[in-house]
Amino acid sequence: MYETEPELRDLQTLIDTSRGRATAHLQSIITGERSLTAEQLVRVLTGMCVLVLSTVTAQGEPRVSAVDGHLLHGRWVFGTSPGAAKARHLRARPAASVAHVRGEELGVFVHGVVENLNPVDGPGHPDWPATREYLHAFYGDGAFDWSDVVYYRLRPTWMTVYAADPDRLLSGTARAS
Repeated sequence: MYETEPELRDLQTLIDTSRGRATAHLQSIITGERSLTAEQLVRVLTGMCVLVLSTVTAQGEPRVSAVDGHLLHGRWVFGTSPGAAKARHLRARPAASVAHVRGEELGVFVHGVVENLNPVDGPGHPDWPATREYLHAFYGDGAFDWSDVVYYRLRPTWMTVYAADPDRLLSGTARAS
């Protein structure tokens, strides 16, 4: 868990306000009994989580792909090749959505705007050194050519969390996917 108390409060506010702005249908599915608090969420989402990332082409067509996601300080961080289609989409249109789903046990759905943490053609974001340190510790220096990966952080504007059985998920007995 890398979140500070203020970051946890902000994340909890985001989860609460997002659920309050959701449709009646979604609110009937994601109830207080079938969700997680911000503190519970960051305990469950440790290490690498496969994210489905949604971007939009220049023609307005949606595209999805999978990326390695890491929840750090209440925001998803993910990387790709600077030449990947998703990187082109995000440079031109930084609005994105991600989903992390573990079978029927857990669903985390986020909309927001990405920021490039280590742009190829400019200085890195002030948070990049700490993020890079975390990623190096996770993947190791020899995992891949670090100069050929661009990392993004999704600044969430909407986030909802579904947990079929929060107690089971938090105890670690839920099925891993």
